[in-house]
Amino acid sequence: MDIPLSEIRYAMATHFHIDHAGLAQELKLAGVHLLVLNVQLDAIPLMKQFTKPQDHYVDISPDGNVVIACAESRHMLERIGIAGEILHTPGHSDDSVSLLLDNGSAFTGDLTPPELAWGDAEKAVHSSWKQLVEKGARRIYPGHGEVRPINH
Repeated sequence: MDIPLSEIRYAMATHFHIDHAGLAQELKLAGVHLLVLNVQLDAIPLMKQFTKPQDHYVDISPDGNVVIACAESRHMLERIGIAGEILHTPGHSDDSVSLLLDNGSAFTGDLTPPELAWGDAEKAVHSSWKQLVEKGARRIYPGHGEVRPINH
């Protein structure tokens, strides 16, 4: 996006898997504040077990993290100039969250599309999507794949 790293003030991981949060500590060391939802705290130390030495993963220190509850997210985001809220959207993982902007854009990370949900996660996936729709999500920006309109 051609945004200099020095202009990025905050980062948030939709969930703490290596492909979504693997550079979090390096970003912190570069001066970026890591916004962590309280529902994600237990997942952070587990990341290391899914890394390999060639990943050069740097453990995420709790020092300096900005920890909030989802219920506080609207106020926090407003303070940094973002109109929206962060919702707990388990289904892919228990620590998954989605950023829902007031314009209907939802950044969902790896939240499984409802039509692909099955097994133990099916109920959580459907509940997470229902919450997103009820809160006004209209466009999905998944962690992997194309932007798409939400299926109602």
